[in-house]
Amino acid sequence: MKRKVYDKLLEWKCVSNGKTAVMLDGARRVGKSYIAEEFAKNEYEAYLVIDFAKVTSKVKRYFKEYLEDLDLFFMYLLSAYKADLPKGKSVIIFDEVQRFPKAREAIKYLVADGRYHYIETGSLISISKNVRNIVIPSEEWHIEMFPMDFEEFMWAMGHPATMPVIRKHFQELKPLGRDLHESIMDMFRQYLVVGGMPQAVSTFAETHDLRQIDAVKRSILTLYRADINKFAGALKHKALSVFNSIPSQLSRHEKKFTLSEIDANGRMRGYDTTFDWLENAMTVNICRGASEPNVGLEMNTDRLSLKCYLGDTGLLVSMAFDESALVVEDIHDRILSDRIELNKGMLVENVVAQMFRSAGHKLYFYSNSSREKNGDRMEIDFLIAKPNLTRRHNISPVEVKSGRSYAYESLAKFRRKFAAFLDKAYVLHIKDVEEKDGVIHLPLYMAPLIVS
Repeated sequence: MKRKVYDKLLEWKCVSNGKTAVMLDGARRVGKSYIAEEFAKNEYEAYLVIDFAKVTSKVKRYFKEYLEDLDLFFMYLLSAYKADLPKGKSVIIFDEVQRFPKAREAIKYLVADGRYHYIETGSLISISKNVRNIVIPSEEWHIEMFPMDFEEFMWAMGHPATMPVIRKHFQELKPLGRDLHESIMDMFRQYLVVGGMPQAVSTFAETHDLRQIDAVKRSILTLYRADINKFAGALKHKALSVFNSIPSQLSRHEKKFTLSEIDANGRMRGYDTTFDWLENAMTVNICRGASEPNVGLEMNTDRLSLKCYLGDTGLLVSMAFDESALVVEDIHDRILSDRIELNKGMLVENVVAQMFRSAGHKLYFYSNSSREKNGDRMEIDFLIAKPNLTRRHNISPVEVKSGRSYAYESLAKFRRKFAAFLDKAYVLHIKDVEEKDGVIHLPLYMAPLIVS
């Protein structure tokens, strides 16, 4: 399946020209190994994959004993894999490199040697357990890989021409018209149900069998829980509690994470490293609360105030409706036909967070629960900084609405209070493009275009 990260790999190859290795970082099952090998097949004369999930002890020994003599190292390595790699025209893939940190540390010497290019793929790589005893190489070009976004999903479904049309209407702020808009919303609801995990998308494209797709997603959720148990160390109980509580946390009107739901005596400061662990593993998307919509949102964040979204909305659907197969199939049908009301807001806000992160944007929101001044009490789902900052008017507030009728009182108050800081204001909803009361209303599927 076509992935946008392929173009980022091309940029790395062209710009770096072997002076750095590329680290392809992402959650399990987002397609890192597949795209790395496809890239190697298409862009090099030859390639070698070393899968550290099942590498032999003999190969591991080469990394420990022969790095000071790379001629010997490569003689043994290529002999072990019966590989012939032309110098300067070949790439070696270190797959699941986090399982053998010594190989990652070796990148410094292998890149300096210059005879081959190197692609590393990994997950959980920035967690201390996996890098504790090594020197992290500075010779890495880091690329984050996320689940398939909506445009990639449409490519997989055989609709490559749809996003250019969407992009044109976004740029001109013109409605698409009822028929085209509803047709795209049908595909978007399919994306909500299936999500962006490549195995689920592939199963949907081949079978359109909702039970098979749900089984694929549940197997991935099982894998994620197993990873938490295996790699999170002392954090595993907290991490599992946070991970498993995501649907209930997001089902509330106030989606800010409430620790008392999982730990009556817990304090957010005591869970700070837990949220960092899950975010580094790229299984969740963390949205930080900002104290004001000013330049440098990161500097204005309150680390004790956050929202925790699941990394893939299709996984959230299976996780939230953890019932019998028959009930789940009915839930899927209701989402596809737009007949679901319960928890719909949870799904659309999660998918917007997912699309923003896939577009490379960090997540921030604003919340003020003042009991003293009604005019100060407001919550804005997302804050988006302009890519090119100016002296004023750099932040766009974004509200996400799942129903056909809604109010946006918080957005109106926010615009009045922080007018000096704000650029365009957006509402993402299920209807067509519209501009009214100084607010740009966009269909949900246009979310990535706001941050592109």
